[in-house]
Amino acid sequence: MTTLKVQERTEFTNSARRKVREQGQVPAVIYGKSTDTKSISLDSIELIKTLREEGRNAIIKLDLNGKSHSVMLYEMQTDPLKNEIVHADFHVVNLKEDVVVEVPVTLTGDAAGVKDGGVLQQPMYQASITAKPGDIPQSIEVDISELGVNDTLTIKDVKVSGKYTFNHEEDEVVASILPPQQEEEIDSGEQQESGEPDNAEGRENEEGSSEDEKQS
Repeated sequence: MTTLKVQERTEFTNSARRKVREQGQVPAVIYGKSTDTKSISLDSIELIKTLREEGRNAIIKLDLNGKSHSVMLYEMQTDPLKNEIVHADFHVVNLKEDVVVEVPVTLTGDAAGVKDGGVLQQPMYQASITAKPGDIPQSIEVDISELGVNDTLTIKDVKVSGKYTFNHEEDEVVASILPPQQEEEIDSGEQQESGEPDNAEGRENEEGSSEDEKQS
């Protein structure tokens, strides 16, 4: 568990927050059931490094004036143009109480169906789980090696390797392999339609005639 030193903020104007960012710090708040809400700042590089190495749901210790708080990152605002964290909210957690979080789903292995020409589909990239803060996995790895053409892997097929439970219905699809001919049919249909001259105008006429037929 990483410990990050933080400083308490006493000025809350936009110019004060801008000055904090210019100094390489992230304006943030820390709050919890038995903790008074405090405005803080912490080193931007250290925060990014921690999240990159330990994951979005990592338990972080924040050292504020010599007092340690075990927290999780609840919300983070970023500036996509500058690629920097603008603000962060940290929630003080009880390590003995369950929390609900979203965890990345990572597919591993080379699916047999893909080798046979099938098309891999992954509807679920994030899974909702319930676990104690210290038992949250950085990601959930799902082996698809045995997945063949027309096979579907659902939540009930995922082997749980830690102390957590899924907040999903058992039949929710994680990954599947579509047969290759479906992809070919879709492609050939698009080519035929786009190859017709006056295609857009023809469709308008068709739509108009079908409306007339409906009215008649």
